[in-house]
Amino acid sequence: MNHRRYHSTIITTFYFALMASTQNALSAEPVNFIRDVAPILQRHCLSCHNQRVRMGELSLHSAEALVKGGENGEVLVPRDPESSYLMDLVTESDGAAEMPKDESPLNKNEIATIRQWITEGATWPKDLILKPPVLWSMKPLQRPAIPADFRPTPQFRIRSPIDVFVAAQHQKAGILPAPQANRRTLIRRLYLDLVGLLPAPEVVESFIADKDPLAYEKRVDQLLSSPHFGERWGRYWLDLARYADSDGYLGDSMRPHAWVYREWVINAINKDLPFDQFTIEQLAGDLLDKPTTSQKIATGFHRNTLSNTEAGVDLELYRTKEIVDRVNTTGMVWLGLTLGCAECHDHKHDPISQKEFYQLYSFFNNAIESSVKVQNPWEAEEYEQAMQKWQPAYDQLHAQLKSYEIQGITDKQRAEMTKIITAYKKSTDLKKLASFYQTKKTGWDKINSKLDQLLKTKPAKPSTKAPSFTERTKDRRETFIHVRGIYNRPGEKVTPGTLSVLPELISKNKNLNRLDFAEWLFQENHPMTARVAVNRIWQQLFGHGIVATPNDFGTKGEKPTHPHLLDWLAVEYRERQWSRKAMIRMIVLSSTYQLSSAANASPNNKDINNQLLWRQNSYRVNAEIVRDIHLTASGLLDRTIGRRGIRPPLPAFVTDVGRSVKWPASQGSERYRRGMYIVFKRTVPYPMLMTFDAPDATVSCSRRERSNTPLQALTLLNGPMFYECAQKLGQQMIKQHPNNLPAAIQEMFMRCFSRPASDQELKYLSAAYFDLLQLAEKQSKETKQSEPPQLTAMIQMARIVMNLDEFITRD
Repeated sequence: MNHRRYHSTIITTFYFALMASTQNALSAEPVNFIRDVAPILQRHCLSCHNQRVRMGELSLHSAEALVKGGENGEVLVPRDPESSYLMDLVTESDGAAEMPKDESPLNKNEIATIRQWITEGATWPKDLILKPPVLWSMKPLQRPAIPADFRPTPQFRIRSPIDVFVAAQHQKAGILPAPQANRRTLIRRLYLDLVGLLPAPEVVESFIADKDPLAYEKRVDQLLSSPHFGERWGRYWLDLARYADSDGYLGDSMRPHAWVYREWVINAINKDLPFDQFTIEQLAGDLLDKPTTSQKIATGFHRNTLSNTEAGVDLELYRTKEIVDRVNTTGMVWLGLTLGCAECHDHKHDPISQKEFYQLYSFFNNAIESSVKVQNPWEAEEYEQAMQKWQPAYDQLHAQLKSYEIQGITDKQRAEMTKIITAYKKSTDLKKLASFYQTKKTGWDKINSKLDQLLKTKPAKPSTKAPSFTERTKDRRETFIHVRGIYNRPGEKVTPGTLSVLPELISKNKNLNRLDFAEWLFQENHPMTARVAVNRIWQQLFGHGIVATPNDFGTKGEKPTHPHLLDWLAVEYRERQWSRKAMIRMIVLSSTYQLSSAANASPNNKDINNQLLWRQNSYRVNAEIVRDIHLTASGLLDRTIGRRGIRPPLPAFVTDVGRSVKWPASQGSERYRRGMYIVFKRTVPYPMLMTFDAPDATVSCSRRERSNTPLQALTLLNGPMFYECAQKLGQQMIKQHPNNLPAAIQEMFMRCFSRPASDQELKYLSAAYFDLLQLAEKQSKETKQSEPPQLTAMIQMARIVMNLDEFITRD
């Protein structure tokens, strides 16, 4: 080995390393706090460690706060990064950094900048206060550019800008989308999503056979114009409105006319009342110029809050509770914010102060409960029909009474006869006369008694008074901050106002009211209303929203999976004049909506939770729809729209639990109306609905849970209504296909699943039928039951089909 060359190499390497080190030292500039450090703190730290929100008692908004440190003491030692706790927090250990929590870690350059800043003395410009970053949801809303840097694939047809945004994410993540759903799945999905009912077999077959390129689009338009659309999408809104038919609390008195608001919601959605007007009428319809009866009914939105009517309660306490609920509900429904966290103190996570909470409270503090008389044509028709049944019996009895009066005796004759009877008791003629009089008197009494009973059943004239709001004009209340949220500990006086972090409310009125607030939600520069609203539409069509936390667009909520798509849709909603139907139509016509929901439809393991929308989602339908599709498949469904609530039969042990529970079961076809019309009593909600995760109506619900419990299976198998549906379906199959078992099975499948049974399914179910038939024949001989064994077996077959998971699943 040439040692001279070796040493020469060592010296050369050392020389260049020294020169590089010297050059770096000479070229390294001192850290500029405002340019280099402040953006890192704002981007990664200040959302949780700011002047108001001090997680771990630590704030990084000022030099003074930095020196003070947090609950674990000082976090920074100037000129000594190795002894600074801040460096420990942001530096990875065992593959992860402790801070920032639940966020992406600082990159190497950012960590190096923080280290150099500390090494240089951690200087902080005098009087500089750092503010937390603006939440993504509160940033100005602008239409984002449609992605242009992606390559379309044959498997995913681009039908709308929605598909471009989604496909760009697929390409970026390196995943393949699922194929389009087959036409049978697609038509069933559309019916469940838009009207909440199953398509009839002939509708499915017609759609399959329709070769028109616009066939799907035409079906969408038909469903959007269906009166059942308002029922399906109205139920979503009733969840937000915490709708119920009773007051809640221990007394839980019934609200006999609450249903009028429900009917208003259905009609408004069917008419496609623009979302801005839909909102304004509910929040402040009574304050509009010359408000109509409909607009007054709309204010029933905030009459759905719980109300304690028990004797002896603190009325002012519960009045304030109702207003707090109205503020919380308004914040969640239209702003997607958890305003309730600021009732007792400044919000710990979002930029909402306690003062701002009570400024919002002030908008509702002078709204008083009232009612508005409603005259529905159908109520007048019902009254006339009932009177036509009642009147003949009354006329008949009245005629009999007149006849007795004519044939009877006068008061003067009666008095004379009484006197004579008393004087001459032994007179035979007078005894005959007395007998005649007594007979007549008895007939009067009997007829009058019947008339009294009949008058008690006389139909009452319609007198519907819908709950509503009106504004107090005299003795107006002042609003004060409730110290620690205690209603009788008034603090600073406040007036109506909105959140400072959002655009200023623009109004010509000096004294702001609910109408000003409602209109503020739809100011052109308001960033949140459209984002929140369109996210909920997306949620109903995909099972989850682009933002998975529809009630929380704050710092602790989930961030959007497709932020540019969300903003594009929000702007589109505005520009389409807040038309709900237009937005739904656009979404369901996209390829993204029409994808298969099969989890194995594409060889993809990178996104098993389908955050990037590479397929559709499969999930159990809502509680009311579980009932509705059973009634639809069996042919029992009463499709009457709106009107009063119904009371399906309930076991006595359910209604015996409370002192105020009266449950007169609905009769006739009325008991087979849709699930959304079931009377909802807060203390004793209808058990089947609760089993399938219906909300309890005590607070606003923006997203229902979907549990999977044995009780659900038992309810479907043994519930009286579900058994009745299976019984009806079985009877129809025997009647329509008396000697053709395969045809009966195929008919059941078409009714329930919108598809024919496979050969294997047909084989297994046929075998099951003959086993059931054999068992039914044996039982028939033993018990001598009158029901034919063939019918018994077919009913059991219907129960099997209706208890398959596919029946209550939306694919």
